[in-house]
Amino acid sequence: MKKRSKDHIRRNMLAVKSKGSKIEKLLGKELWANNFRYRKHYVNLPGKPDFVLIKYKIAIFCDSDFWHGYNWNERKYDHKSNIDFWHKKIEQNIERDKRVNLELKNMGWKVIRIWEHEIKSNLERCLQRIKILVK
Repeated sequence: MKKRSKDHIRRNMLAVKSKGSKIEKLLGKELWANNFRYRKHYVNLPGKPDFVLIKYKIAIFCDSDFWHGYNWNERKYDHKSNIDFWHKKIEQNIERDKRVNLELKNMGWKVIRIWEHEIKSNLERCLQRIKILVK
C-alpha cells in the first residue's frame, strides 16, 4: 500500500461529514417512504440522535463502522500511524455512545444503533428492527 502524505490524509479527514452522510440519507429516505415522520439531529436529546421518532420515543443513530468502533477488538490493529491518538479517539466514542444510550433509556426512550455496513448491505432488515420497536 502506498504511503499517503499528511496533506492527503488531512484533506480526506476534512471531507468527513458529521451530518448528511450517505448512510443517513439512505435510512432517512427509507423511513420517509415507510411513513415514519422524524426529526433529524434532535438537539433536545443527549447525543443528538440522527433520527428521532417522537411519537414512539425512539432515537436512531447511524454509526460509522470506523468512527464508532465496529468490531473494535479486532479492528483496532488496523491503524498504522498515530495509533495512540486513534485508539483513544475511537474508545472515547464507544464510551460516549454507551453513556448516551443509558441517558436516553433512563429518560424513557428506546435507542437503536445501526451500523454503516448494515445500512449499506441490508436496509430492509434495518427498517424491520425499527418497526419492531414501534409495536
